[in-house]
Amino acid sequence: MLNCRTELHVFDRVSVTGDRYCEKVLLSHVCLFRGAIGPDLILMDDNARPHRTLAVEELLESEDITRMDWPAYSPDLNPIEHVWYALGRRIAAPLHPPENTQQLKQMLIEEWALLLQEMLHQLVLSVRRRCEATIAVRRGLSMTSYESNYSMVNSFFNNE
Repeated sequence: MLNCRTELHVFDRVSVTGDRYCEKVLLSHVCLFRGAIGPDLILMDDNARPHRTLAVEELLESEDITRMDWPAYSPDLNPIEHVWYALGRRIAAPLHPPENTQQLKQMLIEEWALLLQEMLHQLVLSVRRRCEATIAVRRGLSMTSYESNYSMVNSFFNNE
């Protein structure tokens, strides 16, 4: 099921709270996606404050969705950060950049749809290598989080 993705949800001029994240992202996209994939789904987010609220934790638990915990300040490990970078480059590339938030939202949605599935697939597959490289570089430091994430990633890819 690596060759699939959800729609991109762009919040309209509101602060993202845990409740909004639950309603607009988790319930509207992730829970439906999990229904299609089954119990092997592992949710990856970027440790933003709205992703870590009690409402989110309770929803993920009630829906039996496994979340991969990422070490703080390790965006290089997370494929989401690389996707945001690619989207940002695509938005900045046109001769006529967006002039307002509505145009930006539309461009993000369009560019998200145009991102090559192969690129997304390769980013997901690179997680194992990224974790292994980080563990190798950080030997001797507290590796509990990295090693547990690697174990989760390893078991996910071994089940493919």
